[in-house]
Amino acid sequence: MSLKIYNTLTGGKEVFAPINPPKVGMYVCGVTVYDLCHIGHARSTIVFDIIYRYLKFSGYDVTYVRNFTDVDDKIINRANELGIKSSEVAARYIDEFNTDMGALGLARPDVEPRATGHIPEMLEIIESLIEKGKAYELNGSVYFSVRSFPEYGALSKRNIDDLRSGARVDVDDTKKDPLDFALWKASKPGEPEWESPWGMGRPGWHIECSAMGRKYLGVTFDIHGGGKDLVFPHHENEIAQSHASSGSAPVKVWVHNGFVNINSEKMSKSLGNFSTIKDILKQYHPEAVRYFLLTSHYRSPIDFSPQAITDAHKNLARFYDLLSTGLELGVTDGSNADPSMVEKFRELMDDDFNTATALSLLLTELKKLNHMRDDMAKMKKKSDDYKNSKEKLLAGIASIKTLGGVLGLFGLEPGEFIEEFKSEKLKEIGMSADQLDATIKARAEARKEKDFKLADTIRAGLDDKGIKLSDTPEGVKWSVSFD
Repeated sequence: MSLKIYNTLTGGKEVFAPINPPKVGMYVCGVTVYDLCHIGHARSTIVFDIIYRYLKFSGYDVTYVRNFTDVDDKIINRANELGIKSSEVAARYIDEFNTDMGALGLARPDVEPRATGHIPEMLEIIESLIEKGKAYELNGSVYFSVRSFPEYGALSKRNIDDLRSGARVDVDDTKKDPLDFALWKASKPGEPEWESPWGMGRPGWHIECSAMGRKYLGVTFDIHGGGKDLVFPHHENEIAQSHASSGSAPVKVWVHNGFVNINSEKMSKSLGNFSTIKDILKQYHPEAVRYFLLTSHYRSPIDFSPQAITDAHKNLARFYDLLSTGLELGVTDGSNADPSMVEKFRELMDDDFNTATALSLLLTELKKLNHMRDDMAKMKKKSDDYKNSKEKLLAGIASIKTLGGVLGLFGLEPGEFIEEFKSEKLKEIGMSADQLDATIKARAEARKEKDFKLADTIRAGLDDKGIKLSDTPEGVKWSVSFD
Protein backbone atom coordinates (compact mmCIF):
# COMPACT_ATOMS: atom_id res chain seq x y z
CA MET A 1 0.00 0.00 0.00
CA SER A 2 1.26 3.48 -0.85
CA LEU A 3 1.08 6.37 1.59
CA LYS A 4 -2.08 8.41 1.10
CA ILE A 5 -2.53 11.87 2.60
CA TYR A 6 -5.69 13.96 2.83
CA ASN A 7 -5.10 17.19 0.90
CA THR A 8 -7.21 20.09 2.16
CA LEU A 9 -6.84 21.80 -1.21
CA THR A 10 -8.41 18.96 -3.22
CA GLY A 11 -10.66 17.66 -0.45
CA GLY A 12 -9.56 14.03 -0.68
CA LYS A 13 -6.84 11.49 0.00
CA GLU A 14 -4.05 11.33 -2.56
CA VAL A 15 -1.14 8.96 -3.09
CA PHE A 16 1.87 10.85 -1.81
CA ALA A 17 4.31 11.60 -4.65
CA PRO A 18 7.20 13.83 -3.56
CA ILE A 19 8.56 16.37 -6.02
CA ASN A 20 12.09 15.04 -5.78
CA PRO A 21 12.04 11.61 -4.07
CA PRO A 22 13.32 10.49 -1.66
CA LYS A 23 13.62 14.09 -0.51
CA VAL A 24 10.56 15.64 1.17
CA GLY A 25 10.13 19.26 2.18
CA MET A 26 7.63 19.96 4.98
CA TYR A 27 6.79 23.39 6.38
CA VAL A 28 4.58 23.76 9.45
CA CYS A 29 3.30 27.05 10.82
CA GLY A 30 4.63 27.48 14.33
CA VAL A 31 3.40 29.57 17.23
CA THR A 32 3.22 33.32 17.73
CA VAL A 33 5.44 33.71 20.76
CA TYR A 34 3.60 36.09 23.08
CA ASP A 35 2.30 33.66 25.73
CA LEU A 36 2.52 30.11 27.07
CA CYS A 37 1.37 27.29 24.80
CA HIS A 38 -1.90 25.45 25.40
CA ILE A 39 -3.10 21.92 24.70
CA GLY A 40 -4.20 22.90 21.18
CA HIS A 41 -0.61 23.81 20.37
CA ALA A 42 0.47 20.47 21.80
CA ARG A 43 -1.85 18.61 19.47
CA SER A 44 -0.67 20.41 16.35
CA THR A 45 3.02 20.02 17.13
CA ILE A 46 2.61 16.33 18.03
CA VAL A 47 0.63 15.65 14.84
CA PHE A 48 3.40 16.97 12.65
CA ASP A 49 6.07 15.39 14.81
CA ILE A 50 4.43 12.02 14.04
CA ILE A 51 4.21 12.83 10.34
CA TYR A 52 7.90 13.76 10.36
CA ARG A 53 8.84 10.56 12.20
CA TYR A 54 6.73 8.36 9.95
CA LEU A 55 8.06 9.86 6.73
CA LYS A 56 11.60 9.18 7.95
CA PHE A 57 10.59 5.67 9.02
CA SER A 58 9.27 5.17 5.48
CA GLY A 59 12.67 5.99 4.02
CA TYR A 60 12.20 9.62 3.03
CA ASP A 61 14.92 12.24 3.46
CA VAL A 62 12.85 14.91 5.19
CA THR A 63 13.63 18.56 5.70
CA TYR A 64 11.22 19.74 8.39
CA VAL A 65 10.80 23.50 8.84
CA ARG A 66 8.70 24.99 11.63
CA ASN A 67 8.80 28.74 12.18
CA PHE A 68 8.37 31.14 15.07
CA THR A 69 6.31 34.28 14.49
CA ASP A 70 8.33 36.75 16.57
CA VAL A 71 6.85 40.04 15.33
CA ASP A 72 3.10 40.57 15.67
CA ASP A 73 0.50 42.84 17.25
CA LYS A 74 0.04 40.45 20.18
CA ILE A 75 3.76 40.38 20.89
CA ILE A 76 3.94 44.18 20.72
CA ASN A 77 0.97 44.52 23.08
CA ARG A 78 2.50 42.07 25.56
CA ALA A 79 5.81 43.94 25.42
CA ASN A 80 4.03 47.21 26.19
CA GLU A 81 2.23 45.57 29.13
CA LEU A 82 5.52 44.30 30.56
CA GLY A 83 7.54 47.37 29.71
CA ILE A 84 10.15 45.40 27.76
CA LYS A 85 11.19 45.01 24.12
CA SER A 86 9.22 42.81 21.73
CA SER A 87 12.36 40.79 21.09
CA GLU A 88 12.59 39.98 24.82
CA VAL A 89 8.98 38.76 24.87
CA ALA A 90 9.63 36.57 21.84
CA ALA A 91 12.85 35.13 23.28
CA ARG A 92 11.14 34.33 26.59
CA TYR A 93 8.27 32.43 25.02
CA ILE A 94 10.44 30.62 22.49
CA ASP A 95 12.35 29.20 25.47
CA GLU A 96 9.06 28.25 27.16
CA PHE A 97 7.85 26.59 23.95
CA ASN A 98 11.02 24.50 23.66
CA THR A 99 10.71 23.43 27.30
CA ASP A 100 7.10 22.32 26.84
CA MET A 101 7.72 20.48 23.59
CA GLY A 102 10.81 18.79 24.98
CA ALA A 103 8.70 17.45 27.85
CA LEU A 104 6.21 16.06 25.32
CA GLY A 105 8.99 14.22 23.50
CA LEU A 106 9.02 16.18 20.25
CA ALA A 107 11.88 15.85 17.81
CA ARG A 108 13.35 19.23 16.91
CA PRO A 109 12.68 20.31 13.30
CA ASP A 110 15.64 20.56 10.95
CA VAL A 111 15.12 24.33 10.63
CA GLU A 112 13.41 26.67 13.13
CA PRO A 113 13.46 30.09 11.47
CA ARG A 114 12.23 33.29 13.07
CA ALA A 115 10.27 35.82 11.04
CA THR A 116 12.50 38.75 11.98
CA GLY A 117 15.51 36.96 10.53
CA HIS A 118 13.96 36.94 7.04
CA ILE A 119 12.96 40.54 6.29
CA PRO A 120 15.03 40.71 3.02
CA GLU A 121 13.29 37.59 1.65
CA MET A 122 9.89 39.09 2.47
CA LEU A 123 10.76 42.41 0.82
CA GLU A 124 11.87 40.57 -2.32
CA ILE A 125 8.50 38.83 -2.67
CA ILE A 126 6.56 42.03 -1.94
CA GLU A 127 8.49 43.99 -4.56
CA SER A 128 7.82 41.28 -7.15
CA LEU A 129 4.09 41.42 -6.38
CA ILE A 130 4.02 45.18 -6.88
CA GLU A 131 5.88 44.81 -10.18
CA LYS A 132 3.32 42.22 -11.35
CA GLY A 133 0.39 44.46 -10.42
CA LYS A 134 -0.74 42.08 -7.65
CA ALA A 135 -0.03 44.47 -4.78
CA TYR A 136 -0.06 48.21 -4.16
CA GLU A 137 1.44 50.72 -1.74
CA LEU A 138 -0.62 53.21 0.28
CA ASN A 139 0.82 55.55 2.91
CA GLY A 140 3.87 53.38 3.52
CA SER A 141 1.92 50.11 3.76
CA VAL A 142 1.64 47.49 1.02
CA TYR A 143 -1.48 45.40 0.38
CA PHE A 144 -2.12 42.32 -1.72
CA SER A 145 -4.97 42.77 -4.18
CA VAL A 146 -7.09 39.70 -3.51
CA ARG A 147 -9.27 40.11 -6.59
CA SER A 148 -6.15 40.02 -8.78
CA PHE A 149 -5.83 36.31 -7.92
CA PRO A 150 -8.85 34.48 -9.41
CA GLU A 151 -8.09 31.22 -7.57
CA TYR A 152 -8.48 32.89 -4.16
CA GLY A 153 -10.74 30.79 -1.93
CA ALA A 154 -9.80 27.39 -3.41
CA LEU A 155 -8.26 26.11 -0.18
CA SER A 156 -11.04 27.19 2.17
CA LYS A 157 -13.77 26.46 -0.41
CA ARG A 158 -15.11 30.02 -0.16
CA ASN A 159 -16.51 32.23 -2.86
CA ILE A 160 -14.56 35.45 -3.12
CA ASP A 161 -17.74 37.49 -3.47
CA ASP A 162 -19.06 36.15 -0.15
CA LEU A 163 -15.88 36.70 1.84
CA ARG A 164 -15.36 39.27 4.56
CA SER A 165 -12.14 40.35 6.16
CA GLY A 166 -10.96 37.43 8.28
CA ALA A 167 -9.13 37.19 11.55
CA ARG A 168 -5.89 39.15 11.74
CA VAL A 169 -6.67 41.01 8.50
CA ASP A 170 -6.72 44.69 9.39
CA VAL A 171 -9.80 46.64 8.44
CA ASP A 172 -8.38 49.80 6.90
CA ASP A 173 -10.41 52.44 5.08
CA THR A 174 -7.40 53.24 2.90
CA LYS A 175 -7.42 49.80 1.29
CA LYS A 176 -8.88 49.53 -2.20
CA ASP A 177 -10.88 46.47 -1.20
CA PRO A 178 -11.83 45.24 2.31
CA LEU A 179 -10.49 41.78 1.42
CA ASP A 180 -7.00 43.02 0.59
CA PHE A 181 -4.47 42.03 3.24
CA ALA A 182 -1.28 43.68 4.48
CA LEU A 183 2.07 42.51 3.17
CA TRP A 184 3.91 45.37 4.84
CA LYS A 185 2.71 47.69 7.61
CA ALA A 186 3.89 51.27 7.92
CA SER A 187 5.74 52.01 11.14
CA LYS A 188 3.85 53.22 14.23
CA PRO A 189 5.45 54.84 17.30
CA GLY A 190 6.94 52.32 19.73
CA GLU A 191 6.79 49.36 17.33
CA PRO A 192 9.76 47.39 15.99
CA GLU A 193 10.61 48.54 12.49
CA TRP A 194 12.80 47.81 9.49
CA GLU A 195 13.79 49.74 6.39
CA SER A 196 11.87 49.10 3.19
CA PRO A 197 11.40 50.77 -0.23
CA TRP A 198 8.16 52.24 1.19
CA GLY A 199 9.61 53.58 4.43
CA MET A 200 10.11 52.13 7.90
CA GLY A 201 7.71 49.40 8.87
CA ARG A 202 7.24 45.72 9.65
CA PRO A 203 5.93 42.68 7.77
CA GLY A 204 2.35 41.48 7.76
CA TRP A 205 1.67 38.05 9.26
CA HIS A 206 1.06 36.05 6.09
CA ILE A 207 4.14 37.04 4.10
CA GLU A 208 6.59 35.54 6.59
CA CYS A 209 5.68 31.91 5.90
CA SER A 210 5.81 32.40 2.12
CA ALA A 211 9.32 33.84 2.47
CA MET A 212 10.66 31.22 4.86
CA GLY A 213 9.05 28.27 3.08
CA ARG A 214 10.54 29.41 -0.22
CA LYS A 215 13.98 30.03 1.25
CA TYR A 216 14.39 26.65 2.89
CA LEU A 217 12.27 24.37 0.69
CA GLY A 218 12.01 26.03 -2.72
CA VAL A 219 9.34 27.74 -4.78
CA THR A 220 7.16 24.60 -4.60
CA PHE A 221 7.50 22.03 -1.84
CA ASP A 222 5.73 18.88 -0.74
CA ILE A 223 3.77 19.45 2.48
CA HIS A 224 2.50 22.50 4.33
CA GLY A 225 0.76 21.98 7.67
CA GLY A 226 -0.99 23.68 10.55
CA GLY A 227 -4.21 23.74 12.53
CA LYS A 228 -7.61 24.00 10.83
CA ASP A 229 -7.89 27.56 12.09
CA LEU A 230 -5.11 28.55 9.69
CA VAL A 231 -6.91 27.44 6.52
CA PHE A 232 -8.50 30.88 6.25
CA PRO A 233 -7.19 33.48 6.02
CA HIS A 234 -3.55 32.59 6.69
CA HIS A 235 -2.97 29.69 4.32
CA GLU A 236 -5.37 31.06 1.74
CA ASN A 237 -3.31 34.26 1.71
CA GLU A 238 -0.05 32.34 1.56
CA ILE A 239 -1.19 30.55 -1.58
CA ALA A 240 -2.28 33.79 -3.22
CA GLN A 241 0.88 35.79 -2.59
CA SER A 242 3.27 32.90 -3.26
CA HIS A 243 1.59 31.78 -6.46
CA ALA A 244 1.14 35.34 -7.73
CA SER A 245 4.80 36.06 -7.06
CA SER A 246 6.37 32.94 -8.60
CA GLY A 247 3.73 31.80 -11.08
CA SER A 248 3.71 28.33 -9.46
CA ALA A 249 1.59 26.71 -6.76
CA PRO A 250 3.70 26.82 -3.56
CA VAL A 251 2.62 23.50 -2.06
CA LYS A 252 1.50 20.06 -3.29
CA VAL A 253 -0.29 18.82 -0.16
CA TRP A 254 -1.97 20.94 2.52
CA VAL A 255 -2.42 19.13 5.85
CA HIS A 256 -4.52 20.47 8.75
CA ASN A 257 -5.19 19.01 12.19
CA GLY A 258 -8.45 19.19 14.13
CA PHE A 259 -9.18 21.06 17.34
CA VAL A 260 -9.05 20.03 21.00
CA ASN A 261 -12.24 20.28 23.07
CA ILE A 262 -12.25 20.32 26.88
CA ASN A 263 -14.90 18.05 28.42
CA SER A 264 -16.90 18.26 25.16
CA GLU A 265 -16.74 22.07 25.02
CA LYS A 266 -14.63 24.20 22.72
CA MET A 267 -11.48 25.35 24.52
CA SER A 268 -11.71 29.07 25.23
CA LYS A 269 -10.36 31.52 27.80
CA SER A 270 -13.84 33.06 28.05
CA LEU A 271 -15.31 29.69 29.08
CA GLY A 272 -12.67 29.18 31.75
CA ASN A 273 -11.57 25.84 30.31
CA PHE A 274 -8.29 27.06 28.85
CA SER A 275 -5.29 25.01 29.99
CA THR A 276 -1.63 25.65 29.29
CA ILE A 277 0.70 22.76 28.65
CA LYS A 278 2.60 23.61 31.83
CA ASP A 279 -0.58 23.37 33.93
CA ILE A 280 -1.53 20.07 32.32
CA LEU A 281 1.92 18.56 32.90
CA LYS A 282 1.65 19.39 36.60
CA GLN A 283 -1.25 16.93 36.76
CA TYR A 284 -0.45 14.31 34.12
CA HIS A 285 2.56 12.41 32.81
CA PRO A 286 3.76 14.05 29.57
CA GLU A 287 3.87 10.75 27.69
CA ALA A 288 0.29 10.06 28.76
CA VAL A 289 -0.69 13.39 27.21
CA ARG A 290 1.12 12.46 24.02
CA TYR A 291 -0.47 8.98 23.96
CA PHE A 292 -3.93 10.48 24.47
CA LEU A 293 -3.49 12.93 21.59
CA LEU A 294 -2.74 10.00 19.26
CA THR A 295 -5.96 8.15 20.09
CA SER A 296 -7.97 10.16 17.53
CA HIS A 297 -7.25 10.69 13.85
CA TYR A 298 -5.38 13.94 13.46
CA ARG A 299 -8.11 15.56 11.32
CA SER A 300 -10.84 14.80 13.86
CA PRO A 301 -11.63 16.85 16.96
CA ILE A 302 -10.50 15.28 20.22
CA ASP A 303 -12.08 15.69 23.65
CA PHE A 304 -9.59 16.34 26.45
CA SER A 305 -10.79 15.02 29.81
CA PRO A 306 -9.18 13.75 33.02
CA GLN A 307 -10.54 10.24 32.45
CA ALA A 308 -9.09 10.10 28.94
CA ILE A 309 -5.63 11.00 30.23
CA THR A 310 -5.93 8.54 33.10
CA ASP A 311 -6.83 5.77 30.64
CA ALA A 312 -3.88 6.72 28.44
CA HIS A 313 -1.55 6.56 31.45
CA LYS A 314 -2.80 3.08 32.38
CA ASN A 315 -2.27 1.82 28.84
CA LEU A 316 1.25 3.22 28.86
CA ALA A 317 1.94 1.37 32.10
CA ARG A 318 0.73 -1.86 30.50
CA PHE A 319 3.18 -1.38 27.65
CA TYR A 320 6.07 -0.48 29.93
CA ASP A 321 5.35 -3.50 32.12
CA LEU A 322 5.76 -5.75 29.07
CA LEU A 323 8.84 -3.83 27.93
CA SER A 324 10.42 -4.42 31.34
CA THR A 325 9.99 -8.15 30.72
CA GLY A 326 11.63 -7.61 27.36
CA LEU A 327 14.64 -6.01 29.00
CA GLU A 328 14.95 -8.97 31.38
CA LEU A 329 14.98 -11.26 28.33
CA GLY A 330 17.52 -9.13 26.45
CA VAL A 331 15.34 -6.99 24.16
CA THR A 332 17.09 -3.60 24.03
CA ASP A 333 16.02 -2.42 20.56
CA GLY A 334 13.75 -3.30 17.66
CA SER A 335 16.23 -5.27 15.59
CA ASN A 336 14.22 -8.46 16.02
CA ALA A 337 10.84 -6.94 15.10
CA ASP A 338 8.20 -9.16 13.52
CA PRO A 339 8.01 -8.22 9.79
CA SER A 340 4.30 -9.03 9.59
CA MET A 341 3.58 -6.74 12.53
CA VAL A 342 5.57 -3.92 10.95
CA GLU A 343 3.69 -4.39 7.69
CA LYS A 344 0.30 -4.18 9.43
CA PHE A 345 1.43 -0.98 11.14
CA ARG A 346 2.53 0.49 7.82
CA GLU A 347 -0.82 -0.28 6.22
CA LEU A 348 -2.63 1.62 8.95
CA MET A 349 -0.28 4.59 9.00
CA ASP A 350 -0.21 4.75 5.22
CA ASP A 351 -3.91 5.58 5.42
CA ASP A 352 -3.40 9.28 6.16
CA PHE A 353 -1.26 8.75 9.28
CA ASN A 354 -4.00 6.97 11.23
CA THR A 355 -2.43 6.84 14.69
CA ALA A 356 -5.73 5.78 16.30
CA THR A 357 -5.86 2.46 14.45
CA ALA A 358 -2.08 2.04 14.79
CA LEU A 359 -2.38 2.31 18.57
CA SER A 360 -5.26 -0.18 18.52
CA LEU A 361 -3.00 -2.60 16.68
CA LEU A 362 -0.30 -2.21 19.33
CA LEU A 363 -2.85 -2.73 22.12
CA THR A 364 -4.13 -5.92 20.49
CA GLU A 365 -0.56 -7.18 20.20
CA LEU A 366 0.08 -6.21 23.83
CA LYS A 367 -2.83 -8.34 25.05
CA LYS A 368 -1.67 -11.30 22.96
CA LEU A 369 1.90 -11.02 24.27
CA ASN A 370 0.74 -10.72 27.88
CA HIS A 371 -1.24 -13.96 27.51
CA MET A 372 1.83 -15.56 25.99
CA ARG A 373 3.96 -14.34 28.89
CA ASP A 374 1.48 -15.76 31.41
CA ASP A 375 1.39 -19.11 29.60
CA MET A 376 5.20 -19.26 29.52
CA ALA A 377 5.31 -18.96 33.31
CA LYS A 378 3.60 -22.36 33.47
CA MET A 379 5.97 -24.06 31.00
CA LYS A 380 9.25 -25.80 31.63
CA LYS A 381 12.03 -23.49 30.46
CA LYS A 382 13.84 -26.22 28.55
CA SER A 383 10.77 -27.37 26.64
CA ASP A 384 10.30 -26.72 22.93
CA ASP A 385 7.00 -24.93 23.64
CA TYR A 386 8.77 -22.51 25.96
CA LYS A 387 11.53 -21.82 23.46
CA ASN A 388 9.08 -21.24 20.60
CA SER A 389 6.91 -18.97 22.75
CA LYS A 390 9.94 -17.03 23.93
CA GLU A 391 11.06 -16.40 20.34
CA LYS A 392 7.61 -15.06 19.44
CA LEU A 393 7.44 -12.99 22.63
CA LEU A 394 10.81 -11.36 21.96
CA ALA A 395 9.85 -10.54 18.36
CA GLY A 396 6.54 -9.07 19.55
CA ILE A 397 8.17 -6.91 22.21
CA ALA A 398 10.78 -5.71 19.70
CA SER A 399 7.95 -4.79 17.33
CA ILE A 400 6.15 -2.77 19.99
CA LYS A 401 9.35 -0.95 20.90
CA THR A 402 10.14 -0.14 17.26
CA LEU A 403 6.65 0.93 16.23
CA GLY A 404 6.04 2.80 19.45
CA GLY A 405 9.20 4.74 18.72
CA VAL A 406 7.72 5.86 15.38
CA LEU A 407 4.89 7.38 17.43
CA GLY A 408 7.32 8.95 19.88
CA LEU A 409 6.34 6.49 22.65
CA PHE A 410 8.11 4.00 24.94
CA GLY A 411 11.42 5.84 25.02
CA LEU A 412 11.70 5.91 28.81
CA GLU A 413 13.35 3.33 31.07
CA PRO A 414 10.58 0.77 31.77
CA GLY A 415 11.52 0.09 35.39
CA GLU A 416 11.55 3.77 36.28
CA PHE A 417 8.19 4.34 34.59
CA ILE A 418 6.57 1.45 36.45
CA GLU A 419 8.00 2.55 39.81
CA GLU A 420 6.65 6.05 39.21
CA PHE A 421 3.27 4.60 38.25
CA LYS A 422 3.24 2.51 41.43
CA SER A 423 4.03 5.58 43.54
CA GLU A 424 1.18 7.50 41.92
CA LYS A 425 -1.15 4.57 42.58
CA LEU A 426 -0.29 4.69 46.29
CA LYS A 427 -1.07 8.42 46.36
CA GLU A 428 -4.36 7.73 44.62
CA ILE A 429 -5.48 5.26 47.30
CA GLY A 430 -4.09 7.37 50.14
CA MET A 431 -1.40 4.97 51.26
CA SER A 432 2.28 5.69 51.81
CA ALA A 433 5.07 3.27 50.96
CA ASP A 434 5.70 2.78 54.70
CA GLN A 435 2.04 1.97 55.30
CA LEU A 436 2.05 -0.58 52.48
CA ASP A 437 5.23 -2.14 53.88
CA ALA A 438 3.61 -2.38 57.32
CA THR A 439 0.50 -3.98 55.81
CA ILE A 440 2.59 -6.57 53.96
CA LYS A 441 4.49 -7.35 57.18
CA ALA A 442 1.19 -7.72 59.06
CA ARG A 443 0.04 -10.25 56.48
CA ALA A 444 3.35 -12.13 56.78
CA GLU A 445 2.97 -12.19 60.57
CA ALA A 446 -0.58 -13.54 60.24
CA ARG A 447 0.64 -16.30 57.94
CA LYS A 448 3.43 -17.11 60.40
CA GLU A 449 0.83 -17.42 63.17
CA LYS A 450 -1.29 -19.57 60.81
CA ASP A 451 -4.08 -17.00 60.88
CA PHE A 452 -4.79 -17.53 57.20
CA LYS A 453 -8.20 -15.88 57.40
CA LEU A 454 -6.62 -12.59 58.50
CA ALA A 455 -3.85 -12.96 55.91
CA ASP A 456 -6.46 -13.49 53.17
CA THR A 457 -8.48 -10.52 54.41
CA ILE A 458 -5.41 -8.26 54.27
CA ARG A 459 -4.57 -9.48 50.79
CA ALA A 460 -8.16 -9.02 49.57
CA GLY A 461 -8.24 -5.50 50.99
CA LEU A 462 -5.13 -4.54 49.04
CA ASP A 463 -6.50 -6.25 45.95
CA ASP A 464 -9.65 -4.11 46.17
CA LYS A 465 -7.42 -1.03 46.09
CA GLY A 466 -5.54 -2.26 43.02
CA ILE A 467 -2.47 -3.59 44.84
CA LYS A 468 -1.50 -7.13 43.87
CA LEU A 469 0.72 -9.29 46.10
CA SER A 470 2.83 -12.16 44.76
CA ASP A 471 4.55 -14.71 47.02
CA THR A 472 7.89 -15.58 45.39
CA PRO A 473 11.01 -17.47 46.53
CA GLU A 474 12.63 -14.03 46.97
CA GLY A 475 9.79 -12.83 49.21
CA VAL A 476 6.56 -10.90 48.72
CA LYS A 477 6.46 -8.58 45.74
CA TRP A 478 3.74 -6.07 44.99
CA SER A 479 2.45 -4.65 41.76
CA VAL A 480 -0.47 -2.50 40.72
CA SER A 481 -3.50 -3.25 38.63
CA PHE A 482 -3.67 -1.44 35.31
CA ASP A 483 -7.46 -1.60 35.28
